[in-house]
Amino acid sequence: MATIAITALPAATAAVTTDVLPIVQGGTTKQVTNALLFTNATMVAPALGTVASGNISACTSTGMVLASPVLGTVASGNISACTSTSMVMVTPVIGAATGTSLTASGVIASTGTAGVGYATGAGGAVTQITSRTTGVTLNKTSGAITLFSAAGTTAATTFTVTNSTVAATDVIILNQKSGTDLYDLMVTAVAAGSFNITFRTTGGSTTETPVFNFAVIKAVAA
Repeated sequence: MATIAITALPAATAAVTTDVLPIVQGGTTKQVTNALLFTNATMVAPALGTVASGNISACTSTGMVLASPVLGTVASGNISACTSTSMVMVTPVIGAATGTSLTASGVIASTGTAGVGYATGAGGAVTQITSRTTGVTLNKTSGAITLFSAAGTTAATTFTVTNSTVAATDVIILNQKSGTDLYDLMVTAVAAGSFNITFRTTGGSTTETPVFNFAVIKAVAA
């Protein structure tokens, strides 16, 4: 086929949405519009080079895998809606965090001065009435129990603490917070929803209202 010289073509201008590109398919002339090419176009396995400009903020992907991405300072945008199931974080530095539960297969340790314990709201206080054998109710995982005013005795005395947070497998930590007399303290009969405190003085007989602190340590049988 002989080469045909084309001359006197009009000067090229920027394409607009109304421009058309004629093509011939099966002997029939068809047209491809600018909008068809660039509006909601579907690209199959495209190779994208360096993106010099444009807006990728609206792009979404399911199962997108980023290999060694380098993220600069995020100046704007919203990452709060991002979620992940079974995310693995290697040596993350976590500041103040809240949640409903935390499961760990290794040791949970505190290297600071705050230690490991209960947050504000986990504790409570209750005062015993009528006698030192009168039961009390305090549905908290930690708290303070003020005993009924009576003289101390070396005879063992027992009362029941009703507490809905306690399971039969739990361990109760108990100590004396205040009081002139010194008390021997024992936790007995731990059950679902309650435990008993048995106490006696080491020899004092002061009439007073000593305070015992307790904490529930959640435990399992297996």
